[in-house]
Amino acid sequence: MIEARAFVDRLREADYTHYSGVPCSFLKPFINYVINTDDLDYVTAASEGEAVGISLGAHLAGRKTVTMCQNSGLGNMVNPLTSLNYPFRVPGILIVTWRGEPGAPDEPQHEQMGTITHRLLETMDIPWRAFPEEESEIEAAIAEAETSIRERQRPFAFVMRNGAVAPHALTNHEKTGVIGARPEYFPSGGKVTRTEAIEAILEALTGEEVIVATTGKTGRELFSVSDSANHFYVVGGMGTASAIGLGINHAKPDQRVVVLDGDGAALMKMGVFATIGRYQPEGLIHIILDNEQHDSTGGQATASSNTDFAAIAAASNYRHAFSLERLEDLRTVIKKLSTEPGPALIHMKIRPGSPENLGRPTVKPHEVKERLMKFIHRQ
Repeated sequence: MIEARAFVDRLREADYTHYSGVPCSFLKPFINYVINTDDLDYVTAASEGEAVGISLGAHLAGRKTVTMCQNSGLGNMVNPLTSLNYPFRVPGILIVTWRGEPGAPDEPQHEQMGTITHRLLETMDIPWRAFPEEESEIEAAIAEAETSIRERQRPFAFVMRNGAVAPHALTNHEKTGVIGARPEYFPSGGKVTRTEAIEAILEALTGEEVIVATTGKTGRELFSVSDSANHFYVVGGMGTASAIGLGINHAKPDQRVVVLDGDGAALMKMGVFATIGRYQPEGLIHIILDNEQHDSTGGQATASSNTDFAAIAAASNYRHAFSLERLEDLRTVIKKLSTEPGPALIHMKIRPGSPENLGRPTVKPHEVKERLMKFIHRQ
């Protein structure tokens, strides 16, 4: 058994300062120590996949990250770890607990995951080792992780057994205020295409914002309209675009971020609305372009026809929430938000469909990542 301080302080010496995850009883002392430590940053996510997105955004902003979860939540991470971290070559440390360890009494829901945890990591091509249980093992463990991350530019995992870390009480209880925003609804006025909406958004922005475009037609249309170093095309990890935007702005508050989301993607990981409302990223504008269907897969209906995203954002503690259809209202709201603190949500109903022969980004994902990081750190 080790003290949380011994491992976390050694990670801090290696410049790991950003933590995100979903708690597990095995992780309790570790997470408590991080939260109690003023010069470390812990973002508690609503889901493990969301935590991967938050950490990815923090990495883009230049932070070295640690993402933590119970092994049951590792299944929730599979999609973003394989479809985002792998193609974009995004590194970071994972700490995964070993619930359901064979021979150790545990709850029945952990039995199967306990037997496949290590194989699941290996299937995802993620190197791992046991979390150190003696202080004499810490230096070598972190050195192994750092070597793997440096050589592969992809995650490295520690698998933590029960009792590996000594108890540590939580003393720094985070408090967040309630903004009490009310959604604002603009008159309807004839829905426009997604391309027309993207063009209007780009016209209203200054060009200094990072634009994170969700997977599918949204990222493809943004690329077709204008490819730029400040664009990040989320080619996988459906539902994580807003978590990535949160991660960027939380880690680098002076970098404004605009997320171009879709109705299907936003519905997939709605827990991030609450996370955004909790952490109040003042430089984040979250735009949902809603055509009420999964456009990339043939036009199957989503549940957005009976979903009031603006009301959900307001109830989740966004500072501003708007629902609109007209391009002139979209431009007006974006320009208004450029001088006011966020987070803000713009829900815009659009027409279904996309341009014929729509292309795909021709820049490789890791190249998109690398040029965006240069843009973020241009000053």
